[in-house]
Amino acid sequence: MSGRHEEDGEYLMVAAAVRARIDSTRIRSVEGTGFAAAREGPSLDATLELVATAVGNLPEPPDGPIVAEHGEFYEEPAERVGPSFRPEFKYVESIGERETVQAAHHAAYAARDLLL
Repeated sequence: MSGRHEEDGEYLMVAAAVRARIDSTRIRSVEGTGFAAAREGPSLDATLELVATAVGNLPEPPDGPIVAEHGEFYEEPAERVGPSFRPEFKYVESIGERETVQAAHHAAYAARDLLL
């Protein structure tokens, strides 16, 4: 996610989803990226919809869990967030997962800069 803040009276939220093969400590390969953008103000529902759209824009559907940091969904429990995603959802548990989420953050920030 990038840009859940107001600039010049507007919001521009950008989400990136990264499909990657990882091990417990690193990314082994990136197999695709999906993006989505919205100009509505941040809320849990808007964020869930935006991220689900980014995941849906991956070149191939994920074959493992959708992983995010707690803060992306306003510290809501995984049980509340999970129904928005398939095949499953969880919060970051390993270094490899954290690295993948960081890659998605960098991609979202870069895409947001291009859209501004």
